[in-house]
Amino acid sequence: MKAGCSQQQNAEAVLFIVHLCLFGGYQLTELQICHLCNGTVQNGTATGQFCSRSGGLIDGRCCLRGKENTSNVVYVIGLDLSNCSLSHVENLQEASTAAMIDLSMNLLLTLDDSLFEGFIQLGSLILPSNLVCPGGNASWEKVEVKGETVLCEGQKDICNQTGHLSLTCPENSLCSADGPGLFQCDCVEDFHGYKCLREGQFPIIQVFGPLGASAFLVSILLWVTQRRKAKLV
Repeated sequence: MKAGCSQQQNAEAVLFIVHLCLFGGYQLTELQICHLCNGTVQNGTATGQFCSRSGGLIDGRCCLRGKENTSNVVYVIGLDLSNCSLSHVENLQEASTAAMIDLSMNLLLTLDDSLFEGFIQLGSLILPSNLVCPGGNASWEKVEVKGETVLCEGQKDICNQTGHLSLTCPENSLCSADGPGLFQCDCVEDFHGYKCLREGQFPIIQVFGPLGASAFLVSILLWVTQRRKAKLV
């Protein structure tokens, strides 16, 4: 029994050293989402296990990973807001890079689909069983109810669903996924403007040139006016 405890302690020590090596150059984030409620990600939870498999670093309710070839830059790969007594959630954008989010065991009655706008990496979402997966079941590879939770797993790329967006994006544009059940239409190269109807590069000089000149003239006029008033005084 003592040998088993010793091996476990050694494993934890090795894991701690690995974290120091990987994240020693990074500073823990000041992301508010990571400290939205008390406590930290627990090892036995789904998010904790995901974080361990992914080699992430736990900071409050977040699992973080450092960006390669950068210093002091980390991003959220997992978020565990389970059992936080939340009655509503308004903004999760600080965790838009998350691959896993747990919102179970909360008093949530509804979630707006736009809450997950830009969450294109989200592959696993755990919700209270009274809620539906964002974008509907058709936006996920697997939807499973387990007791008081519902698991939304394997986000589908809505742009790759045959025939679903054939008439949605205008000509000269391409559909790109923007979260569960969400998409945006991006103009192809050399097209811009309303519904991507204008061809050629965006006329930066023609648009912003007159605006800049006007602002400069107004500034000169105000400066001259103020100097005259100062002399009179």
